[in-house]
Amino acid sequence: MYDEIAAQAKTAVCELIKAAGLTAGNILVVGCSSSEIGGHDIGSSSSVEIANAVFHAVYPVLKEKGIYLAAQCCEHLNRAIIIEKEAAVRDRLEIVNAVPRPKAGGSFATAAYSNFEHPVAVEEVTAQAGIDIGGTLIGMHLARVAVPVRLSVRKIGEANVTSARTRPKYIGGERANYDESLK
Repeated sequence: MYDEIAAQAKTAVCELIKAAGLTAGNILVVGCSSSEIGGHDIGSSSSVEIANAVFHAVYPVLKEKGIYLAAQCCEHLNRAIIIEKEAAVRDRLEIVNAVPRPKAGGSFATAAYSNFEHPVAVEEVTAQAGIDIGGTLIGMHLARVAVPVRLSVRKIGEANVTSARTRPKYIGGERANYDESLK
């Protein structure tokens, strides 16, 4: 079961990286309900094992490409983000004092906090893309304008998967010209 979950998560992240055109230095936010992956209601049956399967599938892919993983905490920590300190400092994000746990922050955020080199919590990020596994509502951490991305992976375990990339806002109206490479 864990191998299948890991394979689904890795495929989803690889597809999103390509579809979003992510490059080194970008941020990808992941909201992950281990309860939903396991077939339970969000927040009801947190699983460290499931969270670790997802984390260890996606983190090496992102790290190899120089893309920062932003792990969204659950509502008990107001959907705060666990991220590498290097990214927080680079983006001048205010670091807050919170350490996630499986039932107070979520198992996926706990996995990130336990495995990042220098983990910190911040209240928000402006990510260039994101994956929502199980209805965790990552939209507050995406840059404007979010564009849905349909992946071949529609579920990870029993959890629905929704993903998005972002693009710059169009301004200027009908007489404006736009850079087609930024769509």
